[in-house]
Amino acid sequence: MSANRERITRAALYLGGFLGPFGGGVLVVLIPELQRTFDASASEVTAGITVYLLPFAALQLVSGTLGERLGRARTIRSAYVVYAVTSFGTALAPSIVPFLALRAVLGASNAFTSPLLLATLAESSEERLGRSMGTFAAVQTAGMVMAPLCGGLIGAIEPRLAFAVPGVAAMFLAVAPLPGAARGAARATRARLRDAFNRRSTNVAIAGFLAFLGLNGLAFLVALLAAERFGLDTTARGVLLAGFGLSGVVAGRPAGDLVDRWAPCPVVAGGAVLCAGMVAALGLAGNVVVMAGLWLAAGAGSAFIWAGLNTLAVQSAPENRGGAISVVGAFKFAGSAIGPLVWLPLYLQGVELAFALAGAACGLIALVVAGLRGGPRRVAMAAADRARTTAAAAQQ
Repeated sequence: MSANRERITRAALYLGGFLGPFGGGVLVVLIPELQRTFDASASEVTAGITVYLLPFAALQLVSGTLGERLGRARTIRSAYVVYAVTSFGTALAPSIVPFLALRAVLGASNAFTSPLLLATLAESSEERLGRSMGTFAAVQTAGMVMAPLCGGLIGAIEPRLAFAVPGVAAMFLAVAPLPGAARGAARATRARLRDAFNRRSTNVAIAGFLAFLGLNGLAFLVALLAAERFGLDTTARGVLLAGFGLSGVVAGRPAGDLVDRWAPCPVVAGGAVLCAGMVAALGLAGNVVVMAGLWLAAGAGSAFIWAGLNTLAVQSAPENRGGAISVVGAFKFAGSAIGPLVWLPLYLQGVELAFALAGAACGLIALVVAGLRGGPRRVAMAAADRARTTAAAAQQ
C-alpha cells in the first residue's frame, strides 16, 4: 500500500470513529428548536438521545461477532449506507415518531461500525498499536465534544441540517478505501461469540464499565454541583464539561505512546489512580477554578485509561477481535446509562459521599487490570494453540 493510500485509509478509520459519537450527541443542543419543528415536548425530543444509545449499546454484545462472520469490509460499508440513508430520513422526518424510530436505526447501524473499525485499525498498525488506540480514543472524545458545538452552529442555519451532515460523511466513508485487514480473505475459523467472552475480555469490559460509570456517567453530577454550589449558568456549565473532553483529546496520542513504551496495564492503572484522586476531590472543591482544574485533570487521566483499555481489548481475543471489542463497548455504555441512577441518590445524601464513591469506582479499574498481565504474546500463543487443536480435530 502506498504511503498516500495508507494515510487515506487510516484517516477514514478515524473519521468513522468520530462519526458515531458526533451523530449521537448532535441532538443535545437542538432540543428547543426540535420542539418547535415537531410540535413536541422536551421529554419527547430528549428521548432521541435514549433511543440512539440503547440499540447502540445492546447490539454491541453481538455486532462485532456478526461482523467478523460476515466480513468486516462488507459489514462496515453496509452499516455506513444504512447510517447515511437513515440520517437523511431523520433530517426529513415529518413528525416526532418517525424521527425517534430513525434515531434508533442510526444507533443500531453505529453498533456495526465502531468495534470493527477499531479491530481493523489494530491489525493495520501492530508496530504502534498503543498510539493508534490512544488516537482513536481521542477522536471519539472529540466527536462527543464537537457534537454540541457543531450542532449549534449548523442548527442556527437550519436544525434539520445537523442530521443530514453526518449522512454526507457516512456516504463518503461507505466508498472510502479500507486497509487490507478489513478487505482480507475469509477467516480460517468461524468467529464465535463465546470467544469474545474470555477472561481477559471480560476483565477489560468490567474496567470499561467502571470507567464510564465513574467518569462519563458522572458528568451530569458535575454540572449539577457547579450550578448549586457556584451558580454557573447553562453556557458556563457547558464550557466546564467540555474541558474534560478537550483535555482527553490533547492527552490521547501521548497516552498511546506510553502504552507502546510501558505496556497497557501500567498506563491504565496510572490513569485510574489519577482519575480516582481528581474525582473524589471534586466534592470538596471550594471554588469554580479548582473544580475546573480537577475536571480537566480527570479528562486527561481518562485518555490514559482508554489508550490502555482499547489496546487490551483488541489483544484480548485474537479469534474474535471485533466481537471482544463490541462486548467491551456494550459494557462501557451500560456504565454510562446507570450512572445517574447510582450517583444522584448518593449525591442527595451527601455531595462528598457521591464523589468519593465515584473516585473509588475509578480506583477499582487499577485492580481489575492488575490481573491482565502477560500481554499479547501469551494471548496470541494460546490462540494459536487452540487453532492448531481445532484444525487437528477437523482433520480427524
